Amino acid sequence: MSSSVEARHDHAAKLPRDEHFDVAVVGAGVVGCAVARRFAIEGAKVAVLEQAADIVDGASKANSAILHTGFDAPPNSVEQSCIEAGYNEFLQIHERLGLPILTCGALVLAWNETQESALDGLIKKAHRNGVSDVEPLSRQQILEREPNLSRSVRAGFQVPREYVIDPWTTPYLYLLQAIDQGAQVFRSTSVRGGSLEADGWRLETSRGPLSCRLAINCAGLYGDLLERALLGSAEFRIRPRKGQFVVYDKAAHGLTGSILLPVPSKTTKGVVVCPTIFGNLLVGPTAEEQKSREDASVERSTLASLMEEGERILPQLKRATVTATYAGLRPASDQSDYAIEYRDDRSYCRAGGIRSTGLSSALGVASLVYEHYAHEEHRQTSKPEVSWPNALPIAEAARRDWQTPGNGGIVCHCELVSRREIEEALRGPLGVKSLAGLKRRTRATMGRCQGFYCSAEIAEMTARHFENPLAQPGRSE
Repeated sequence: MSSSVEARHDHAAKLPRDEHFDVAVVGAGVVGCAVARRFAIEGAKVAVLEQAADIVDGASKANSAILHTGFDAPPNSVEQSCIEAGYNEFLQIHERLGLPILTCGALVLAWNETQESALDGLIKKAHRNGVSDVEPLSRQQILEREPNLSRSVRAGFQVPREYVIDPWTTPYLYLLQAIDQGAQVFRSTSVRGGSLEADGWRLETSRGPLSCRLAINCAGLYGDLLERALLGSAEFRIRPRKGQFVVYDKAAHGLTGSILLPVPSKTTKGVVVCPTIFGNLLVGPTAEEQKSREDASVERSTLASLMEEGERILPQLKRATVTATYAGLRPASDQSDYAIEYRDDRSYCRAGGIRSTGLSSALGVASLVYEHYAHEEHRQTSKPEVSWPNALPIAEAARRDWQTPGNGGIVCHCELVSRREIEEALRGPLGVKSLAGLKRRTRATMGRCQGFYCSAEIAEMTARHFENPLAQPGRSE
């Protein structure tokens, strides 16, 4: 890619004052990346504005990475229809984007009489939602399938088409595909307000004004604040919900071949035990309401409770090693459904309140938003040819770069990250600008030693790329 093209996506570049975009997507989480992709493919001139230095830096960076069928979503809800559409489109395109799938399926398990009594209603709900292959399982059938489960399991049912995917490469490739279709991305750019004029919005950002016909709010945890800044008031309110996770070492990955789901409550899907596509085992999340939109800290007592829950389900986890812990914030709202609204009179669209199912529903949300836009006679001419970019895979379900010649050697030995993978992550229109961004693109420093052995080499490699360079040996902060 030429330097002139890369400059169009530089996180520090000034915004183009003389360009008028069809749409400006505010927020580059998984939903924003999917929306940008859909509009760019359909021929719209797209700008993406992200306040962080790297994409997928908000709610989308921390989730369980499950591709949901929507079997337990409220029937006839916007959420259910978006999950169904997003799930189906992902299965149609994932191979062309080089995105692997861990086809493990899920088991919904009942551990007491109350949960067992709820199973039949959940199966009927799944069938109403079009997930017709959900079938009940006896205790014996469950234990034959998952022999490491606690013997206290009572009953359950299977959801064969619940899968695990790569939660970070997926939105990256959505946005890279949008860029290949002409979209421009501006990172480290926050939207402070704007004015609606005859030809659309004049958005006021931290890097100057930007003009667009339609403003699309995909700001996640800050969606209601952005709506208030643009429209003067917000018709929904974000209620941040923290989810803490425990990640077990790769030796624990084989303890289950399925996603192990609890019977969900009215407010949460509950604590999940599932394999990851990176070869680990995940336990979480919690569901903790809080006021802060930024506090993603973990608490020792909560993590201990998560570990106890995981060990109750899979007793052999008592002998397994915890590799990492983390927390994510979900943009739950005061509405029971997704808060998606198109306001043609205000040249504004909001895709808000996308809770824990955003990874599964993102493509469906994007299609719904574009349908509203096209219905208002704003349709452009679709691109005659659509590019299908790929990235070096970081999932264990694919052939990794360390297995191919000319990779420059391994830098992160815990996660087998090659020098070439790191160099590629630093280049291009979405080259990473932080260690957190590098982790999501390569998994470097995310293994057993948590960067103890590879940090010095990574600091040297990234010194001219990160906004805040890592400390290097012999250099004071």
